[in-house]
Amino acid sequence: MSLFDRRTLLLMPLALAACGFEPVYAPGGAGLALNGNVAVSAPNSTDSYLLVQNLEQRLGRSATSGGAYNLNVSVATVIRAAAITTTNETNRYSIDGRANYSLRSSETGQVLASGTVNDFVGYSAAGSTVSTLADERDAKQRLMVILSDQIVNRLYATPGLGT
Repeated sequence: MSLFDRRTLLLMPLALAACGFEPVYAPGGAGLALNGNVAVSAPNSTDSYLLVQNLEQRLGRSATSGGAYNLNVSVATVIRAAAITTTNETNRYSIDGRANYSLRSSETGQVLASGTVNDFVGYSAAGSTVSTLADERDAKQRLMVILSDQIVNRLYATPGLGT
């Protein structure tokens, strides 16, 4: 007899409801509250431009200049050598990224959610200079997608944001 049977499947929604689980896009959920209502801070670097672009794709651009919420983000990246040969040549790099964010109510100025997300990506430096620069640019784009996804996921999981 299997441990996972139909009774478990029937009791799962009750357990999720008891722990405060709420669908993101349900009426009153954080997904609907944030969609199209977040004004993201203006970028000041290439990395922050890519981060803001991805955030606006996930959250929707604010229809008005202010929006109901203001999201301030700042991003910092550090490039490190990840694989060095015995002849002291770098074959692989790692880019560590960190993004700080704070979501404020436009009406009250109260901070509703804030935090820091970080991750890393790597790229190869074994090819020509042109391919290495292209790999670096692609790695930074991937990193900004990862960081923006983490920020949006944390905003969606913020309790009481949709009410």
